[in-house]
Amino acid sequence: MPGLASPDAPLSRVDGATATRQAILVELRRRGPSTLDGLTRALGATRGSVLQQLRALDAAGLVARTPERHGVGRPRHRYDITADAQGLFPSNYDGLAVSLLTAIESVGGAELVDDIFRARRRQLGDQVRETIATRVGPDASLGERVRALAVIQDEQGYLSEDFVAADGSFGLREHNCAIFHAARGAPAACAAELELFREVLGADVVREQHILSGDRCCSYRIAAPQP
Repeated sequence: MPGLASPDAPLSRVDGATATRQAILVELRRRGPSTLDGLTRALGATRGSVLQQLRALDAAGLVARTPERHGVGRPRHRYDITADAQGLFPSNYDGLAVSLLTAIESVGGAELVDDIFRARRRQLGDQVRETIATRVGPDASLGERVRALAVIQDEQGYLSEDFVAADGSFGLREHNCAIFHAARGAPAACAAELELFREVLGADVVREQHILSGDRCCSYRIAAPQP
């Protein structure tokens, strides 16, 4: 399953991590708590096979279930990933990045860390602008650019998608933080991403949800700049 670590990486904790287990984890990360029937429909798998893999993930501590009453009879359950499952999802930076940031701060303080993330933002900005221009053209609409940016972020492991809000503004949602461990110790990383989006889209971008603040995703509202 694209986006998750290989079975030889952390997913080995669940006995080889079959394709169904990987698909369940990605679906729960993207869509949030789901019932057995909801997962079965979403994955196009048999109910028995999904239940078997959910039990294995539950036993491994990667999925938790919560009973839900729905009238008479037995309660059904909603399943969701646990905090332990975060390590199974893509991560571009881990222990090395964290230790490097700590060393940089010890040499030049927080200002040097901020300078480095600003320089990285400029470098990424050039790459992202070039990729967007190649894929959708230099005269693409804002919606097309947002969609292209969502694809770029998804390719980097952020489990990203674009959407249109009720007020007509565009949005981008990231269901995974690919630099989670580094960003947790360096707030400049998240600030740099927000500025990067503003610059490459040429738009007003507001972060409305934030994984590091405890939300399920990072969500951005995007609108054309006011004249």
